[in-house]
Amino acid sequence: MTAIAPLPQHLLGHRIRLDPLTEQDLPALHAAIGRPEIFADGYGGGAANYHADLPSFTEWARGYYPWRVGLPFVVRVLDGPDDGHVIGTSSLTDFELHKERLHLGWTAYHPHVWGTSVNAETKLLLLSLAFDHGFGRVRIQADARNEHSRRAILKLGATFEGISRRDQPRADGSWRDAAIFSIVADDWPRVRAGLQARVDAAPAEPITLSGPAA
Repeated sequence: MTAIAPLPQHLLGHRIRLDPLTEQDLPALHAAIGRPEIFADGYGGGAANYHADLPSFTEWARGYYPWRVGLPFVVRVLDGPDDGHVIGTSSLTDFELHKERLHLGWTAYHPHVWGTSVNAETKLLLLSLAFDHGFGRVRIQADARNEHSRRAILKLGATFEGISRRDQPRADGSWRDAAIFSIVADDWPRVRAGLQARVDAAPAEPITLSGPAA
């Protein structure tokens, strides 16, 4: 079987929805993730690629997200007082149809939703899209120094495969090692059940960006 590249589409979850990322979303995305603590851990090439102002962030985002070769999504709150509010982004790309593999990455969220069910639900939606289109392997990776991201990936149920040394340059000119993880088709029933359980265990109330993280 050869995998089929998914088309841009809207993905509806329980507390979030994923929409195809457009340039019109960049101001809201900048408000959500244009924060030094996100880039300090290696996101987007590291701290040297942090852009406090919107014009610089927009120019960076045009070159960073896989607009032409993948499916970048924006993550929004579903329902409640913050309905439609952008809280993050994630992407599917590097589609290799005959080898039935792709890459899931470019993920970042507003710090207020760190440690909540948002990442589990985002990944449940994106992994479902991948495996429903016949992909048999999803690669997920992180800067080897980014312990926060590595823990989050393991929590998904992904398997750690090792370190790819000198994988790509950081924005400051240094070279990063990449921690490589995967989820394959045989893993998917177990991973899906685990992610669904995390989503089901989340509070019933809609996500809000004021007050304690839910």
